[in-house]
Amino acid sequence: MRLRFGDCVFDAETREVLRSDRPAAISPKAFSLLELLIASRPAAVSKASIRERLWPGVHVAEANLGNLVVELRAALGDDARRPRIIRTVPRFGYAFRAAASPVSRVETDAGGAALVYRLIWGRREVALDTGDNLIGRDRDAVVWIDDESVSRRHARISIGTDGVSIEDLGSKNGTYLGGRKIRGRVRLGHHDVVKVGPATLRLRVMRHTGSTRSTRSKSPP
Repeated sequence: MRLRFGDCVFDAETREVLRSDRPAAISPKAFSLLELLIASRPAAVSKASIRERLWPGVHVAEANLGNLVVELRAALGDDARRPRIIRTVPRFGYAFRAAASPVSRVETDAGGAALVYRLIWGRREVALDTGDNLIGRDRDAVVWIDDESVSRRHARISIGTDGVSIEDLGSKNGTYLGGRKIRGRVRLGHHDVVKVGPATLRLRVMRHTGSTRSTRSKSPP
């Protein structure tokens, strides 16, 4: 997963953060904290949950967590008094609040040609980036489906070095692949058909020609 927020790029695979295209000085613990907050966004994460994840089975002073947050804010250029990235939730914990968008990493097929991923939705094409692509009624979703039968965070299509997969995110009405309701993470292939609420989405995998164009859209006409 690669995400851009502000002038920063978070890369879960290489475990680094770039700020203004330069590596930010972040310790492994601070990176793990940022990774946890990003994965949980927009929900806040309690201090107890963070300590359990970062220091499992070990009692640590509460100041240790506070110091990590200070380190992260300094590395990311965030301001504790006017936070743009890490929000303090009084007497509870912390939350990632910045608007984040996926950043593509070019992938190739066996012959070395770059691959491009699209969801065909009626007469429209929706571009999919490397990393996580949210499907749902949330306006920040890559595939925004404006229908009451669709959950705000309905499903997620992930693109990585091991291929493409889809996962239902606990939606109310389920996600269907080839007419069957999926459970857990399921692999996707070229021309597989996904059904989310009223939307029928077909995956297309193409070799990059330099002329492919993408559209991010709501319901097709």
